[in-house]
Amino acid sequence: MSMREAAIAALHGRLAISLAGRHPAPLVLRGETVPQRLPPGGLVVIRDGETVEETAILSPLAWAIEHRAEIEVTVAGATPAARSAQLDALLVAIAAAINTDRMLGGAVEWTQPGAPGFEDVEVEGAAAARAASVPVTLFFTVAGSPLA
Repeated sequence: MSMREAAIAALHGRLAISLAGRHPAPLVLRGETVPQRLPPGGLVVIRDGETVEETAILSPLAWAIEHRAEIEVTVAGATPAARSAQLDALLVAIAAAINTDRMLGGAVEWTQPGAPGFEDVEVEGAAAARAASVPVTLFFTVAGSPLA
C-alpha cells in the first residue's frame, strides 16, 4: 500500500469511526458513487484528490509530499434553516475528528483541513439538499521514489 493510499484510508477510517456516534449517523464513503437517496444523517464522501507538491529531501533521498483530498458533505432537510444547521453540525464534527488526531494514527505527519465551499443541490427523494466540499491537505514523507 502506498503512503498516499494509507493516508487517505486513515482519513476515511478516522471519519467513519468519529461520525458513527452521531444520531442519525451519516454514511461515510470513499471514492464511491453517491447513492440516489440521501441517508437521514447525511452523506460524507472522501475523494482521493491530487498531489499538490513534492519536495526532494537529500541525504538520505526522500520526498516531502502534500496531497489534497476532498471531503464532500451533503445533507437534506425540510427547510433551508434545517439543512444549514445539519450541515454546520456535520462540518464541526468532521473538523473535531481531524483535530483530535492530526497524524491520523501515524499515517501522516500532519493533516490540515481547509475552508469549505458551499452549494445547494437537487437530490432525488428530497426537496433540496445542501452540500459542502472541504479540502484536506495530508503531509507525509516517502523514502526513495515519490511514487512509493
